[in-house]
Order: sequence, then C-alpha cells, then structure tokens
Amino acid sequence: MLRVKLLAPSARAPEVAHPGEDLGYDVFALEALSLAAHATVKVRTGIAVEARHSETGAPLGLLVRDRSSMAARGIATTAGVIDAGYRGEILILMTNLGDAAVELKAGEKIAQMIPVPVLTGRVEVVDELESSARAAKGFGSSGR
Repeated sequence: MLRVKLLAPSARAPEVAHPGEDLGYDVFALEALSLAAHATVKVRTGIAVEARHSETGAPLGLLVRDRSSMAARGIATTAGVIDAGYRGEILILMTNLGDAAVELKAGEKIAQMIPVPVLTGRVEVVDELESSARAAKGFGSSGR
C-alpha cells in the first residue's frame, strides 16, 4: 500500500497501470523545467509518501529508478533510495547525459518508485566472521 500526501495543488499521486503486475509506481514532475546538457537537477514531485506491505503492514523503502522513456531521451535518475521513515517531499535527482537541453513538462512521468522490504538490522563489530566457500575471493574469482 502506498499512502500519498499531496503537498501542492498541482501535484499528482503516483500511479500504477497494472497493480500486481507492474514493479513500480510512476512518479510525475510537479513543474516544467529545462534540463541543460550534462546537468543534474532535483525535480520536485509535490508529494510525500508512506509505503507499507499490504498484508503485514511492515514499512517499506522505495527505490527510485529510471523510466525507459526517460532513459531513451538520455536522462538518468542518478540517486534513488527513499527510506521507510522519510516523510518529506520526494525529489527526483535527474541527469541529462546528452549534449542538448531537454524540456520536462509539468505532470510528465519522470521516474518510478519500486517498493522494497527494509532488511537492515543492528551492526555488530566482531573479531572473526563465519567461514564460507567463497572466503575473500573477489573480482573475477569465479571466472569470466
């Protein structure tokens, strides 16, 4: 379940075209803006949200990801973790990877928010870790 507070008269609640099938909620730009070439901007949405698991009520975080239509225009979402307890306005950090300015329209779909369970727990500093088959083998250790 996604609870939404509209913070501005022209704000739009996120939408999901196919509930139970689509992975994320579409998010809309609050205002029109020009995104200069190679620039990064915070795009306002005019919404605050609270995400919870529909059956258990457990709090959910949200990952903000690119929409394919934005990526095709050379616009990337360059940050995107919304913690479960955050209640401020959702701002979408977008970068124009192209060589020309791109115009974003008010009300345009700009990103998607994907709900994820919160799995973080307390941190414990220890002298030793449990052994594993992989151990400290890293970069390229499993072959190419």
